[in-house]
Amino acid sequence: MHAMIEAIRLTVTLALVTTVLLMIVGTPIAWWLARSRAWWKEIVGAVVTLPLVLPPTVLGFYLLLAFSPTSPLGQAATAVFGHALPFSFEGLVVASVIYSLPFAVQPIRNAFEAIGDRPLEVAATLRAGPWDRFLTVAVPLARGGFLSGAVLSFAHTVGEFGVVLMIGGNIPGETKVLSIAIYDYVETLQWGKAHILAGGMVVFSFLVILTVGLAGKRLGWGRETR
Repeated sequence: MHAMIEAIRLTVTLALVTTVLLMIVGTPIAWWLARSRAWWKEIVGAVVTLPLVLPPTVLGFYLLLAFSPTSPLGQAATAVFGHALPFSFEGLVVASVIYSLPFAVQPIRNAFEAIGDRPLEVAATLRAGPWDRFLTVAVPLARGGFLSGAVLSFAHTVGEFGVVLMIGGNIPGETKVLSIAIYDYVETLQWGKAHILAGGMVVFSFLVILTVGLAGKRLGWGRETR
């Protein structure tokens, strides 16, 4: 039972940290993708969206190579964190942020695009600066996208398997999250424990879908303010 609780605690912690970081990192990316007129913005958008179609083990493999102690990026990460990123909780966070990035960026980008130009132009005529227009006009109007992005990012991180297995391995209390624990229980024929965790994941996934759907209706997602 202690091992199950530890896996749940680690998973929730990872999902919370990842979601917060994704909101911080994903918001400026989404704003730029929604407002920029650069011809190459869709190339950036495709790179951001790549984890949606890329097999998780492929992404995990290249992250493992990128953050290996012998690579320049891995050496820089070791200098920052004091240890190599692979097979550590920090490595799981970095991998989860990259893997779940499109789940945060796309809903926020769609919400920013739905705002249109008019509300921002009106704010500009009232002498609101760019930063003020963003904080007081764009962000409140895009609140549905932020909520959707946060919920989907959290849920997606909870359900990760391939990426966390490749970059984190299976270290109890450090990198053994729920999906890895379920796999372990199945491999060792501990069906009862596997049923408990897997059933909990099914209920959690259902509640996430229901929450997003109900919140979408309440906030009127998809209605443009043009």
